[in-house]
Amino acid sequence: VQLQASGGGLVQAGGSLRLSCAASLRPFSDYVMGWYRQAPGKEREYVAAISWSGGSTDYVDSVKGRFTISRDNAKNAVNLQMNSLKPEDTAVYYCAAGERLQAIGTIFSVTGVQYWGQGTLVTVSS
Repeated sequence: VQLQASGGGLVQAGGSLRLSCAASLRPFSDYVMGWYRQAPGKEREYVAAISWSGGSTDYVDSVKGRFTISRDNAKNAVNLQMNSLKPEDTAVYYCAAGERLQAIGTIFSVTGVQYWGQGTLVTVSS
């Protein structure tokens, strides 16, 4: 199984980035997907999740209203649109997949993540 994340980079505070994750999971539509991040010296933190169909989404409070998670089941991809970025958003962002046919809430904790991507670095300068 591969989760290939891309789209990270350096951006000024207030700017935007769009992360993408291409998944080899099949059928992709059976998997809850999400994003986590890990800042230097900190534990990995849940950021957002999306249900199989994309009909339900969830976000950590610190990104609500600024980040949007979406998925394209036809392209086996999940995206994270990040707007109004802040220096505290600086981290390595990881694409994550839960176990097959599980509820969206199972991915809110690292213990519910079945597969991890390799991470993409997002750096927000002040």
